[in-house]
Amino acid sequence: MTNTVERVEVVLPGKVEPEGLQFHRGPVPVPTAGQVVVAMEATGVSFAEQQMRRGRYYDQPPFPFVPGYDLVGTVQAVGDGVGSALLGKRVAALTKTGGWASHVALTAADVVEVPEGVSPVDAETAVVNGITAWQMLHRKARVRAGQTVLVHGANGGVGSILVQLALAAGAHVIGTASTRHHDALRALGVTPVDYRSGNVPARVRALAPGGVDAVFDHVGGDGIVDSWRLLAPGGTLVSYGSAATRDDEGSGAWPVLKLLGRVWVWNALPNGRRAYFFNVWAGRAYAKDRFRARLRSDLTQVFTALQRGEITAKVAAEIPLARAAEAMRLAESGTVAGKVVLVP
Repeated sequence: MTNTVERVEVVLPGKVEPEGLQFHRGPVPVPTAGQVVVAMEATGVSFAEQQMRRGRYYDQPPFPFVPGYDLVGTVQAVGDGVGSALLGKRVAALTKTGGWASHVALTAADVVEVPEGVSPVDAETAVVNGITAWQMLHRKARVRAGQTVLVHGANGGVGSILVQLALAAGAHVIGTASTRHHDALRALGVTPVDYRSGNVPARVRALAPGGVDAVFDHVGGDGIVDSWRLLAPGGTLVSYGSAATRDDEGSGAWPVLKLLGRVWVWNALPNGRRAYFFNVWAGRAYAKDRFRARLRSDLTQVFTALQRGEITAKVAAEIPLARAAEAMRLAESGTVAGKVVLVP
C-alpha cells in the first residue's frame, strides 16, 4: 500500500478569533507552465495576518483565503519552461497570502534560492522582515556610517533585523522596546528606550539633541507626528505600518490613507526632510521584472548577512502548522521577541 501525500492548508474564513481558523485537505497542486510546487518547511506569523483576521489589512483578498505572507521550502516539482536545476533546491518567496499550507504552487520567477548552510527556519525570519528592513534602510533612508537612527519596536520581527543591519552599516541606533528586551538590545550595541515610560520623544531628544537622521516607524497613528519632529535637518522618516490602529473598528484602508496624506504634506514642506510610506510590493504591478530583480538582489544580500553573522535569526517559537491558532495568539500577545514560525 502506498501513502498518498495530501496538501494541508489553513483557511481564514472571515473575521474570527484565532480558534476560528479552519483546516482543509486536498491534492498537492500540479505546477502549470512557469510554476514550481514548493513543499513548505517554514512560514511566518506576521503583523499582516493579525490585521487580516480582523479584516483590516488594506488590500487583503475577500474571505475565505489562505493567509501566509512568506515561506521557505524545497522545490518538489516544476512546470513546463522551468529548468530542472531548481528541483530539490531550498527557496524563499514573498506570497502576501497562501503561505500557510504544506504545498504551494508559485511562479518560478518569484522564488529566491536560500544559500547552503542557512536553515529553513532561520531563512524564514529574514524573508519579509529582512527584505523590508534592507530596503527601508538602504533604498529609502540610505543610512550611512556615523549617522544616528531611531527604530521603533527594536525587538520585533522587522525591528530586530533593522537594528542589526543599521549597526553593520556603521550607524548609531536608538531602539524603543519594553524594558525586558533592553539587556539584549544593549548587548547588540543599541541604546534602548522604554516606550512605556512616557514622553519617548523627550528621551530620544536627550540622546540626540540635534535630531536623528532616520526614524523607522511601524506604529503609525498620531505618534507618527512625533517621529517626524525628531528628524534632524535632511533626515528621513520611513513609516511601514499602523500597529497603533490594529484593534480599531472600521475601514482598514483609512489608517494607511491618513499616513499617506501626512507623508504627502510633509514632503511638500521646504525643510529638506523626507517621509515615505514603505510598501514592499510597490512597483510590482507596473514593473514586474524590475521588482523581481530588486527582490532577488536584496534578499540575497540579507541571506548573505545572515551567513556572515551580521544578523542573527530571532525565532520566538517554532509551532506546527496544525497549531496555527496557538501561533497567532502568541504572535499577538506582545510578549515575544523575534518571529513566530510555523513548520510542517
